[in-house]
Amino acid sequence: MLDALTLDQLRTFVTVAEAGSFRAGAARLARVQSAVSHAIANLEAELRLQLFDRAGHRPVLTEEGRALLANARDILLRVDAMRARARGLGEGVELELSLIVDTLFPIAAVGAALVALRAAYPSVAIRMAVEPMGGPPAALLERRSTLAIMVGEDFRDPRLALEALAAVEQVAVVAASHPLARRPRGAAIGVADLADHLQIVLSDPSALSEGQDFGVLSPETCRVGGQDTKHALILSGLGWGRLPSWLVARDLRDGRLVRLDTRALGRDATTRYEAYLAHRLDEPLGPAARHFGAALRRIAAVAAPPGRPGRAARTASSG
Repeated sequence: MLDALTLDQLRTFVTVAEAGSFRAGAARLARVQSAVSHAIANLEAELRLQLFDRAGHRPVLTEEGRALLANARDILLRVDAMRARARGLGEGVELELSLIVDTLFPIAAVGAALVALRAAYPSVAIRMAVEPMGGPPAALLERRSTLAIMVGEDFRDPRLALEALAAVEQVAVVAASHPLARRPRGAAIGVADLADHLQIVLSDPSALSEGQDFGVLSPETCRVGGQDTKHALILSGLGWGRLPSWLVARDLRDGRLVRLDTRALGRDATTRYEAYLAHRLDEPLGPAARHFGAALRRIAAVAAPPGRPGRAARTASSG
């Protein structure tokens, strides 16, 4: 029975379910409504189930329809991924590699991988952006970028393929001149103490975290759009915040920044997250993108901090 199912029927089913009506589904598919209704009827006959309740003004998914919708989406996603891979196998070298990088990931590692890419494919142009939080996954979902480096678990999406690269550390720091740095030795800093001082946090350029705050502990905040600005403001003594360890290592060593004496922000005021190389499942990666990914994996494995990363979600992506 199921051998007679077609991808067209499944795609029509998913489209109608998402559009909310046969008419709207037909418009999305650029087909006449009768053809869409016929495809759904044939699918229901093959499955021997009613997928839509047509008693009302608009068709409503039945319980069986809701249960099978996820399966239909999964099948179509896998088929699209196979088609994308097949297209990639037959294509030549890309004209451009577009890449977006999470602000927490060490740019030096990205630069080294791009040097390796240029050595192998000197004709490929490079377009790179650096954004925090939901910026990298949003760029992939909106097809503004081919590859993304994402950090943490908060913005996973089933349309994206993720491959772990390395652990990335964030350290809670404050300028040496700040009151939090001048507390008596052994006087651990609690959440209430942190909340008494201005916190420098990153703003999400995407809509993926709309209505949410990550790692914001203080009612007094200064929100900025980039990691360099956040770093400069913390160095100035304006407030406290978390910064990637690769960015503040020299400042900590030279005494310009001080690691906050608190266990409320991770052991030794440090939190680890997993960094991933990501791309759309339905977009093929050309040889240049694959070469860059292989180079980045090698470099990240060498540069990663020692020890195993934790499994915690990126609860401090903005703080």
